[in-house]
Amino acid sequence: CDRILGISSVGGLKPELGVGTFVCPDDFIALHLGLSLSTEHGGERVPGFDPPWRAAVIDAWAAAGGPPLRDGGVYWQAIGPRFETPAEIRFISPHADVIGMTAASECILAGEMGIPYASVCIVDNLANGVAGSELSVADFEAGKERNRELLLDALDRVSAALGESGARAGA
Repeated sequence: CDRILGISSVGGLKPELGVGTFVCPDDFIALHLGLSLSTEHGGERVPGFDPPWRAAVIDAWAAAGGPPLRDGGVYWQAIGPRFETPAEIRFISPHADVIGMTAASECILAGEMGIPYASVCIVDNLANGVAGSELSVADFEAGKERNRELLLDALDRVSAALGESGARAGA
């Protein structure tokens, strides 16, 4: 594996990031992670999404004519598998755009292995309380179902272009 494109199901933390919105985050918050492949001093690094690979993903997405992809945003990694309470969402939403359970961990570990990592997030639900009502598992499942074909079609369109961009970049 010479690069990773993570696909994440997320909750939108802003009303304008509704179900079906695609986001390519450029930063993340994961305050509770103490995760590392390194067991000794010397494993320190500044984690983050890989800027050249992110740019290649955004360019390929646009060239493939997929659904609009929002360039940038902050991903907040929460501790799953439960949904967050409305109070937690009120605390988190001023600082992030989307919330999920895995992308930051994946990005950190990929970076430690020297593997460029970017993420495309699809909003499957508005986070608990953002829509003015409590989030239910049924809401989440319905959003995932509505987005399934949209996501699969987008990935079919983009995968060839991403392969070409990686070949040009020497990946």
